[in-house]
Amino acid sequence: MHMKRAVLVFFILVFFLSSFPFAASRRPLEGKQAMVASVHELASRVGVEIMQKGGNAIDASVAVAFALAVIWPEAGNLGGGGFMLIRKADGTEEAIDYRERAPLAATRDMYLDSKGNVIENASMIGYRASAVPGTVAGLTLALQRHGKMRWTELIEPARKLAEEGFILSAITVERTLKYEKILSSFPETKRIFLRDGKHYQPGERFTQPELAKTLVRIQQQGAREFYEGETAELILKEMKENGGTITARDLKEYEPTLRKPIHGTYCGYEIITMPPPSSGGIALIEMLNMLESFKLSSTEFHSAAHFHPLIEIMKRAFADRAVFVGDPDFVTVPVERLISKEHALAAINTLDSRKATPSTKINPATIPLKESGNTTHFTVMDPDGNIVANTFTLNDGFGSGVTVRGAGFLLNNEMDDFTSKPGTLNFYGLMQSELNAIAPWKRPLSSMTPVIVLKDGKPFLALGSAGGPTIISVVTQVILNVIDFSMNVQQAVDAPRFHHQWMPDEIYFEPFGLNKDTQRALELRGHKFAQKSFFRDTDYLGDVHAILIDPRTGTRLGASDPRRGGAPAGY
Repeated sequence: MHMKRAVLVFFILVFFLSSFPFAASRRPLEGKQAMVASVHELASRVGVEIMQKGGNAIDASVAVAFALAVIWPEAGNLGGGGFMLIRKADGTEEAIDYRERAPLAATRDMYLDSKGNVIENASMIGYRASAVPGTVAGLTLALQRHGKMRWTELIEPARKLAEEGFILSAITVERTLKYEKILSSFPETKRIFLRDGKHYQPGERFTQPELAKTLVRIQQQGAREFYEGETAELILKEMKENGGTITARDLKEYEPTLRKPIHGTYCGYEIITMPPPSSGGIALIEMLNMLESFKLSSTEFHSAAHFHPLIEIMKRAFADRAVFVGDPDFVTVPVERLISKEHALAAINTLDSRKATPSTKINPATIPLKESGNTTHFTVMDPDGNIVANTFTLNDGFGSGVTVRGAGFLLNNEMDDFTSKPGTLNFYGLMQSELNAIAPWKRPLSSMTPVIVLKDGKPFLALGSAGGPTIISVVTQVILNVIDFSMNVQQAVDAPRFHHQWMPDEIYFEPFGLNKDTQRALELRGHKFAQKSFFRDTDYLGDVHAILIDPRTGTRLGASDPRRGGAPAGY
């Protein structure tokens, strides 16, 4: 009898916990002084060690980024680009845009055949898929403006990891095998990452001697070595021999851009985030502005009352993303209008609280943009209160698949984030906008959304995510989980997510993230659910790494996403 009762209690508990996916979440990591949250524990530890040596958050971020280029090659990179959002302890803030640029030889129709049709995979795979890398230049600029330590010290942990190797985790091996087809297409890539078909196993040590030599050159000669030295020559040799478009002038003239962060508010919190060419910041603030009217804190988490307004708001924000946002160096972006409370009020006046608005009736004139989902984010906070939220990428997993021979690093396939042909369906079944058409030296539109949240003028939360277009919806949901549903930061990161991007008019949700009763209630309101994910990478949405500052004690609480095995580190 006692055994039967115990079994019954066990199943009741299992049912209860399954109804609240965040209830059994691990606790966030506590750090009295400093914290790093990233996709790999080794990278997080590198950042902590830099701060323990006297470095600040910017120093630590440079070291973490280089370490991820070694230990997380699907997205950590030397051959890609990204965005760094900085808020210093004195309240000053800055956004560093080191997004890749289209080569000067790029043309609007470069991925179309003689009949004007898109050439399959031309912008995705191989040498012509790469834009001019910005990561090394961006990290250099951050260090020059805000760092304390020497460049050579910050690259040393990455150099050591490349030369001496690191132990491969099951997740890293699994992620590599997921991209076996593209990695096998290029002999150098296949040799390094797939061991010529003799696949690495979890627990084996992985060394990268060519990458180590590249890091030594950059370490000893500075960032310009990547753009004008031997490393540049190796990139150019690859391009010349294989029909690529990047030239010596492209590399020599690449410079990152300083931008002013954009600001919003939500329920008494201040939001600081990335301006264009990231669309993420605008869409985030726009959604939060609209959501203020719905008082989500009075709804039950993942109920139909929670889902319905958030889905409808996602549709409207993604529609605006398509119509109005592009590279501000090439198009005029009405930022202030889009992030205004007035614009939000006008948008929610079109929302029916009882039924879904078909996407075709929301700004149907222009169609949204494509974007791949393999990015990585890390967040750093130092003892003084300096904060960095950094998102960078190769675009798709392992970028273009091309490894630069003799240099050991992968090149991005960021050209795929441009519009190859306005008005045609892309890989994800999306139509694309004229605003993002290819042009020389232009930056493709991005969804990367590094964010810093203040409460009463003091840092409260910093975060960002991987996930292509899902970054925007994922980051929004984590912020709402903390503010409206009073989750601790790890619960907020762990909780299941959903996504709607206006077109196609479908809701995507994670496995076990939605019960059938809620789904039926939403379907009765006219919502449609995707039968399967269009994201080639995974059924899970995003990869968030966040730090929350306890307002009472100042303790740094680190949370890394379990979806890709992340782990924070602090002290």
